[in-house]
Amino acid sequence: MTGFSRRNFIKLCGGASALGLYGCATTKTSPDVAKVVVIGGGFGGATLSKYVKLIDASIHVTLVEPNPVFHTCPGSNNVIAGIADLRSLLWNYDTLKRKYGIEVVADEAMDVDPIQKTVRLKNGPVLKYDRLIVAPGIDFRWDAIEGYDQQASALIPHAWKAGGQTQLLRSQLEAMPDGGVVMILPPANPFRCPPGPYERASLIAYYLKNHKPRSKIIILDAKTKFSKQALFMQGWKDLYPGMIEWISWVGEGDIERIGVKSRTVFTEFGTHKADVLNIIPPQKAGAIAEKVGLTDQSGWCPIDQNTFESTLAPDIHVIGDACIATPMPKSGFSANAQAKTCALAIVNSINGKSQEQAALINTCYSYLNPDYAISVSAVYGYSNQERKLTTRSSGVTPMDADRSIEAKYARGWYRNITADTFL
Repeated sequence: MTGFSRRNFIKLCGGASALGLYGCATTKTSPDVAKVVVIGGGFGGATLSKYVKLIDASIHVTLVEPNPVFHTCPGSNNVIAGIADLRSLLWNYDTLKRKYGIEVVADEAMDVDPIQKTVRLKNGPVLKYDRLIVAPGIDFRWDAIEGYDQQASALIPHAWKAGGQTQLLRSQLEAMPDGGVVMILPPANPFRCPPGPYERASLIAYYLKNHKPRSKIIILDAKTKFSKQALFMQGWKDLYPGMIEWISWVGEGDIERIGVKSRTVFTEFGTHKADVLNIIPPQKAGAIAEKVGLTDQSGWCPIDQNTFESTLAPDIHVIGDACIATPMPKSGFSANAQAKTCALAIVNSINGKSQEQAALINTCYSYLNPDYAISVSAVYGYSNQERKLTTRSSGVTPMDADRSIEAKYARGWYRNITADTFL
């Protein structure tokens, strides 16, 4: 590959969608085919697989993902509120296989040998790689809250991985009596989708206002502030007066344990009983990252923020929720943007090209009802001097902005990012 710069790459990609980039693939003349293996088929792994092939079609890309379909977390709060159907979140890998020639292996990665550069699968053959990308998303710290473990989540949903858990929380809301209490427990930072719990509270309030108007939502928060807080609170005041109560328990004491069968939260500052209890546990990088030795004491994966290569293992890159890409939030858009940056870095490395400074963007939309949305956006760049990503500019929805237009943008954003990732 020759003459392909980051400037040209960003120009062709056009932000999140890059739907017109299908003709930019180039061909390597070397008889040795470079092998890229990707673990995880979410917004990070699927996007990276596609973009490596778009930039250099001669590279052999294998995407390892045990699930035949992917349910997006963006949009899942709409399903919980009865605004959308679970099927609207479902995407498969057929186009990645057919259109881009990506080998999709429906299997689970069990281990990685960074010396031999191999990936051992649960059922399939050992895969060899020149570059490995680990995009496993999150796992939960099941030991963080006494009484709440993976088994308990079958009764008290976290709904922080879309699919069956999404439907479980929805069905519990439907079964709740009018006048009931919905309680949401968001974790401390960092975690996947920082505005997500507050969008969830908003859209549950939309459902309750229309179907069970005497009900109440309580947010017991492990933080003193949260993303887009002023915008959320203004929206709650305008749309759902008196229905949503946000309580920060920081400095008030600790959560002692969860009574699963009674849906009770026992704390040092009181006992709180709910009709529907939604606990979002503290999080860490997906299990394979920890098993391979890509995580540090924080439970997340340290990386070179210019190329997303692990600082703990050479020739292995980590993207998406699992990596430490501060100041970028852990979001689907971040994973998509990181995937493109990482794809270019990998292709440049394989082709002996120099690396350029990373430039990334993130935008996060949150609905408060189907026609009312707010957003936060930021542009990030890699600083050679500081050797890390820095925020170049950022902003949120103005207080006097038309929220219905933001809702239209939010719907367009979802169409574009899913097309950019899976189509």
